[in-house]
Amino acid sequence: MASLDAARLQEDRELLERSGTAERVAAILRQRITEGDFPPGTRLAEPAISAALGVSRNTLRESFQLLAHERLAVHELNRGVFVRELTADDIEDLYAIRRIVECGALRRAAERASLDLSPVQAALADGQSAAAAEEWRAVGTASIHFHQALADLAGSHRVSETMRQVLAETRLVFVFTENTRAFFEPYLNRHARILKQLERARFTEAADALDAYLREAETQLLAAYARADP
Repeated sequence: MASLDAARLQEDRELLERSGTAERVAAILRQRITEGDFPPGTRLAEPAISAALGVSRNTLRESFQLLAHERLAVHELNRGVFVRELTADDIEDLYAIRRIVECGALRRAAERASLDLSPVQAALADGQSAAAAEEWRAVGTASIHFHQALADLAGSHRVSETMRQVLAETRLVFVFTENTRAFFEPYLNRHARILKQLERARFTEAADALDAYLREAETQLLAAYARADP
C-alpha cells in the first residue's frame, strides 16, 4: 500500500489563505492526485495533511467529502480515507466520457473565432522534455495537461471543470501501466500529430485522431488491469 508524502503538501500551504475553504483544500488534493503524487490506495492521513496545509480537521473532512463525491477518495470504516482504486468498469466509463467530451471539445473549437494553442503546445513540449530525460511519471503528468488543454479549447467553463475531474480519475488508472519509453513514446507522437492537425485548422481530423487514440489507450489499460488483477 502506498504511503502519504505529506512533505509535498507543504509546498501548497502558501496557496491557502488563512481561512482556506474545503473547496480549496480539495482542489490541492485533487491536483496532487492528478500529478501522480498520491497514487491509488494512498491513505489520506488527517493529522499529516492538516498539519502540512495548516487547516482544521473539520475543513479537511469536508474536502474529503468533496473528493468522495468526485469518486477520487473512499472512506473505509475504522480505517480512514484512501485514494480510490479503479475497476475495469471505471476504465471503460472514463474513456467513454473522455471520447464524448474531448472529441466534442475539438469539434466545438472549430466554431470559435480564435484559439490559443499555446497551452497544448506547452504540454507537448513538457512531455517531450520529460521523455528525453527519461522521467516517465512526468511524461504522464504532461499527458494529463495536454488533454486538459484540448478540452479547454471548447471555451466552456463546464467542459473544463468536467475534464479536470475526469483526468484526475484517469491518473488513477496509470498505476496499471509501466513507466517506460515503450508505453509513453507512441502517445507523445500522437500528441504531436493531433497538435499539427489543430495548427492547420483540421478539427475533424484532429477529433478523429483523438478518438482512435483514446480507444487504443482504453484497450491497453484494460489489458494492463487484467494482468494486475487476474
